[in-house]
Amino acid sequence: MITMVDYFERAKYFRTKKRLGQNFLINPDVISDIIDFANIQKDDVVLEIGPGVGFVTEQLVKHVKKVIAVELDEEAIKELEKLGAENLEIIHNDILKTDISTLCEENIKVVANIPYYITSPIIAHLLGEIDDLANRNRNKIVDIILMVQEEVARRIVATEKSPAKQYGLLTILSQFWADCSIIRLVGRKSFYPAPKVNSALVSLKVRKEPLLKLNDYKHFRKTIKAAFSQRRKTLKNCLVGAGFDKEKVAKVISDMGLDENIRGEKLSIAQLGELSERCGI
Repeated sequence: MITMVDYFERAKYFRTKKRLGQNFLINPDVISDIIDFANIQKDDVVLEIGPGVGFVTEQLVKHVKKVIAVELDEEAIKELEKLGAENLEIIHNDILKTDISTLCEENIKVVANIPYYITSPIIAHLLGEIDDLANRNRNKIVDIILMVQEEVARRIVATEKSPAKQYGLLTILSQFWADCSIIRLVGRKSFYPAPKVNSALVSLKVRKEPLLKLNDYKHFRKTIKAAFSQRRKTLKNCLVGAGFDKEKVAKVISDMGLDENIRGEKLSIAQLGELSERCGI
């Protein structure tokens, strides 16, 4: 039975690279939870982003048809190769430059303990933008299990009733294309080296269709970008500042029964969609 001490002893001999945001998961209970909550099946193909020295990888290969590991660090790749797993394909590349749709014929489940400093770009790469209805990466992915900073996890699952700083563009992007939930919180000591922040394991079950049916998705993207552009300003001032017609904005806000001084983060995603449609007419 593998223990945290075993992982720690193996991890400390590897020279981690701060510039790559490397914090290796060494808690076997959390690794087990990743396997369980990803609902891994023997016929699954799993894309692991940033596997590092392979502590999660070596468990994944025991349970699935194939693991495709995308890793940027050449030294980490050498450690992954030592696993000697026939069902492990290692790709030396930046995930943000990887066309996921071309990796295999089957649909993919994504598992990732990602560098926290590029969490938002990775989510956008996996899901596509709000107005990218035919995104090839998203159409290839079924489920996503991510290890992220706890603060980011709160942002992913937030609602308009959450603290204002949590609810924003990342919330809308994530929930527009996936059913999002926090699986569990993960303490700092579960990693080597230990990060300065707590973490959380999140699940994003990819939607077949976007959360909202809209006539103009590009306008919706423009609307939400404007609505959250300056949080200290009212929704009306944010929209007008972004080039929306002042009188039309005032009328739409009034017709929707909203307070004229309401801020963008107080509107639900559905309300933001309605706002966008009305302002775009």
